[in-house]
Amino acid sequence: MQDTAKYLIHADITAEGVVERSDVVGAIFGQTEGLLGDDLDLRDLQDSSKVGRIDVSVDSQNGQSFGTVTIASGLDQVETAILGASLETIERVGPCRATISVDRIEDVRAAKRRAVVERAKELLGEAFDGSMLTSDELVEEVRRAIRVDDITTYEGFPAGPRVHDSDAIIVVEGRADVLTLLRYGVKNAIAVEGTNVPDAVADLTHERIVTAFLDGDRGGDLILKELAQVGEVDYVAVTPAGQSVEDLGRADVMRALRQKVPYDSVAGADSAREAVESDTTSSDDAPERSDTDPTQRTDAAPSTERQSVSDGGDSRVASAPTERTAAVESTDSTASAGAPVVAAGEGESVVDAVQGSASTASPATEGAPAEADTGTGEESTGGDATDRGDAADDDEPLAVPETLRGHVRAVVADGSGTARLLDEEMGVVGESPAEEAFDAVRDAETVPFALVLDAELPQRVLDVCAQRGVENVVPRSVGEFVKRPASVRVRTAERLLAREY
Repeated sequence: MQDTAKYLIHADITAEGVVERSDVVGAIFGQTEGLLGDDLDLRDLQDSSKVGRIDVSVDSQNGQSFGTVTIASGLDQVETAILGASLETIERVGPCRATISVDRIEDVRAAKRRAVVERAKELLGEAFDGSMLTSDELVEEVRRAIRVDDITTYEGFPAGPRVHDSDAIIVVEGRADVLTLLRYGVKNAIAVEGTNVPDAVADLTHERIVTAFLDGDRGGDLILKELAQVGEVDYVAVTPAGQSVEDLGRADVMRALRQKVPYDSVAGADSAREAVESDTTSSDDAPERSDTDPTQRTDAAPSTERQSVSDGGDSRVASAPTERTAAVESTDSTASAGAPVVAAGEGESVVDAVQGSASTASPATEGAPAEADTGTGEESTGGDATDRGDAADDDEPLAVPETLRGHVRAVVADGSGTARLLDEEMGVVGESPAEEAFDAVRDAETVPFALVLDAELPQRVLDVCAQRGVENVVPRSVGEFVKRPASVRVRTAERLLAREY
């Protein structure tokens, strides 16, 4: 009967005592007899092969019994539903009180129809396997197959082939998102596959420049919050309203990545999409860039756009600094790198959508004095004007470093063994031995903007920084954290100094 049934009734049974399969079957026959009349009597329906055998699986634990009941039905929908409802009238099984609840009624024919459709697709493909393709179709088919076949794994999670060696990665939600980006030539994406961000991905974010490219819904917001708690996020990009990454076409993917924003502007917002849209509103009045010509640039003020150019498998990146406050610029040189623009001509393979391996910047921030001509004929590299102040003439050294990196060099790189508290203008508001960092942060009269620590960062110091509202912590190294607050950005001295391009 199971093979010819149209419906399967699935029910759960709970008994307040130890019962066996025979007790359940006897209760079903006994307590439904005569309930539905002669036409729907369960024994008569079985005799006429309109109802199959009753399959019961029951297990007993701690003096209670739990199990499932499955009945195959050849009746119509209405009669099958009535038969299923009659099972819920059973109140006792053997000597024990019991309840039976119908979980679902499965349409067996729907599953068979799905199998028929899948097989029809296979037969259709085989029947027309020898059909002629145009030259363009043939090239595109081979290119698509190569890109999709490039998907690999990183610590068991779906990833593009460049995740292993790229210095920038894109974190997406699922395998389908990785395949979508591969289809458009973006090979440095990795999927977290759910809101449980794996340790392998979290560890990876501490080593690379990270762009979280997530759906702009509640699920994407939850993944972003957890990723920021267990790892590090540099930029955030979201999909258009009502769409996921796997739904986007090439132009939409590239547009979303171009419009990514620094994580700092999204942190703490209830909705990542609203925060990203709010952050990019100011750019609406600027001349639009053509999606069909990613290399096109505008003549506007220094932009946040980054361009990757394919050259024999390598990528070179050019960027201009984004306009931010002097305090934020001095704490993170990566803010000068904006959204990626991937340049690829006809027949070219698109290189990684996000590369953070190098950047150059010449204009100073608005309102700052212009950089003096060095006379070398070479462009100055390494970030904004205040960063270049660290390389001032040795004859006129600065009494107090003007950037976060300058303080890191003075405190950590030189092995001073101290903890230094800084305000938003990078002025020193307090200094103490490294072992007294907890007391220094706790007792500071004003809330520090940053803490530079020439020691390993312990959990208790990280906790007091979160409690006081310290936004940046730069230690010599980090320990094992039981909980990592999302409100505090932690970067080791080695990592911060390594990002000075």
